[in-house]
Amino acid sequence: MGNVHAKQYRKMSDVELMFHDRDGQRTTQFADRWDAGSFDSIDALISGVDVVDICLPTDLHLDTALKAIASGKPVFIEKPIARSLDEARAVRDAADKAGVPVMPGQVVRYFPEFANGHRLVKNGAVGIPAAARTRRGGKAPGGAQGWFMDHTRSGGVLVDLAIHDFDWLRWTLGDVKLLYSRSVAADKGTGPDYALTTLTFDSGAVAHVESTWMDPAGFRTAFEVAGNEGLIQYDSRNNAALRTVRVEDATTTSTAAETPQGDLDDPYYLELTAFLQAIRTGKPVPVSAEDGVRALSIALAALESAKTRQVVVPDRG
Repeated sequence: MGNVHAKQYRKMSDVELMFHDRDGQRTTQFADRWDAGSFDSIDALISGVDVVDICLPTDLHLDTALKAIASGKPVFIEKPIARSLDEARAVRDAADKAGVPVMPGQVVRYFPEFANGHRLVKNGAVGIPAAARTRRGGKAPGGAQGWFMDHTRSGGVLVDLAIHDFDWLRWTLGDVKLLYSRSVAADKGTGPDYALTTLTFDSGAVAHVESTWMDPAGFRTAFEVAGNEGLIQYDSRNNAALRTVRVEDATTTSTAAETPQGDLDDPYYLELTAFLQAIRTGKPVPVSAEDGVRALSIALAALESAKTRQVVVPDRG
């Protein structure tokens, strides 16, 4: 995610990019790739910049976020906002007490299909929403030292991946009353996983969230929302305007669906520029730390349900 964010910052003429990575080889590669300056510690980085963007593994978010907030630096923090609900609340509460803006990276809100879907539902295009379905996933990610596959660090597919859809559904349909989830690997706590979660909202609407790190066909997203007056649908594999097929070796090919877009239409660019614009103007960040806490609460409730095979009520505190 550091590379993903750096690519967007390099499009901004008024942003100077600085970073810290504890791996010396990666530091050299990153600095050369993005023409970025480096600091030899996180503390030095925080003291030497105006805004802090945290792209660390999830279990390392808390300490860095609290240090940045204590220094009065606005913080952008990749999702999930933290690994546990207590940690997420600690970030939120520290930011509120210090008056420091903190924005979690719930980037799906900035993907045009999902942004338009949200707008259509809110504007009554389907009438009263009754049912929704989302699907997200592909091959299992790796990460430094394979940290994604260690669920104690990443939270697994429900906390790291499905949180995108939990956030989008809460943003679109309102708060979740209760949920039930089943998973392939939640009990094991390691490796790739597939999960299916059923959410019931305060409004009475129901949603099914499918999330997977076990799809060899490549990454795919989809959603549909049905109401008493209509239905909206999106599927990245059906709607992509461009499809790329690559030969991996003598027996394997990979297929990727892509939606051509300009540099300034990239969802990550839109997300980061919205954050920086809020900082410059003194307006509230468009996705709040509270939003991050609520999305994590749903994800952790789904993980608990997958382990216990019981209906769980997300904690709203």
